[in-house]
Amino acid sequence: MKRVYVDTSAYLCRLLGEGGADEVGAAIEGARLHTSSLLILEARRSLVWTARRGHLTPNRLNVLLDALREDLTAFAIKDLTVDLAADATMPAVTTPRSLDLAHLRTALWFHRREPLDCFVTRDEAQRHAARELGLPTP
Repeated sequence: MKRVYVDTSAYLCRLLGEGGADEVGAAIEGARLHTSSLLILEARRSLVWTARRGHLTPNRLNVLLDALREDLTAFAIKDLTVDLAADATMPAVTTPRSLDLAHLRTALWFHRREPLDCFVTRDEAQRHAARELGLPTP
């Protein structure tokens, strides 16, 4: 079974059915899924923010939050720890945003224990940084 790391951009793309959701679905189909506990924080915050901007009804927000809770049961989730935060790993050229870097370091943590088959993101800068660090991307 393939091992796939999913960052928040890819997860939300799939959850919300945005452009690229089919690509994310194909990348994660039948895979063991891995992520950071940051996905929970970022996804919940993004859904609430989207609702507060009037793009989700309260009912739709609740449905999506329930889906998030259910989806998390399919993931191996690694907490952001002091060891990950203090890790000196940094892409050679790209300078990722802080939470993106936390996702990258978490993916590397999984990858070092058992190689990942794919790092899935919808963020092009994140994809480039993942490649710099030797993570496989689609």
